[in-house]
Amino acid sequence: MYVDTHAHLDMLADPAAALRAAGEAGVGLICTVVNVLEEPERTFEGLDQWQAEAGKVPEVYIIVGTHPHAAARTNAAVVERIREYATDPRVIALGEMGLDYHYDHSPRNVQRKVFAEQLALATELNLPVCIHLREAHEDGLRILQESGYPGERAILHCFGCDYETAAPFLELGCYVSFAGPITFKKADEVRDAAARIPLDRILTETDCPFLAPEPVRGTKNEPANVRYVAEIIADVRPEPRDEVLCALEQNARHIVC
Repeated sequence: MYVDTHAHLDMLADPAAALRAAGEAGVGLICTVVNVLEEPERTFEGLDQWQAEAGKVPEVYIIVGTHPHAAARTNAAVVERIREYATDPRVIALGEMGLDYHYDHSPRNVQRKVFAEQLALATELNLPVCIHLREAHEDGLRILQESGYPGERAILHCFGCDYETAAPFLELGCYVSFAGPITFKKADEVRDAAARIPLDRILTETDCPFLAPEPVRGTKNEPANVRYVAEIIADVRPEPRDEVLCALEQNARHIVC
């Protein structure tokens, strides 16, 4: 089975139809990300209905937190909301948390503070974390190290850099998750990273509705398209194809189930 460890079902026009299509495409597990500052009730109240409408669908779990873009709006009350939502048995991780120095929608010092706070909450709740880092890997690594959070429970979401950028995170035991950009024609360094990272540290995702992979690039992405990401990883790995695809599912179930 294919696994989409990072989707935004609440951003899709018809989540039930997307779940149905994912099941038909062989996707067995989906993790959908919820920002508590952006109508979290749409997912928490709607997920059961989406699954009921879809019929036989993949397993769906929830990741909850605040995005670094929203760090300036994240205060103690918001962190408490994350804590409350995390009591839902469908929640299997916190995130996507981290740093985004490309857009800088929130001041960098505030992003760093909120990232550290969410790591502390994840430590308290004993939950994995989904980390968003864009043009901020050095600071992200430092904060992760200083937090004392166990790296083997951390996922670098939508990795789009070279192996050398991933290496220090791998030393901490982190998982590295690849999305649609690994399929892009000019993404040779990303494919090289996927070929060199230990197989038991690799995950797949779509980040839908964003970043549709090359065969459907330019369209609204959805979980069914994660198969393109998995197939590219299988193409560049030295191991037998079936072994790679099996490992990608096993890795996801190990970290999120």
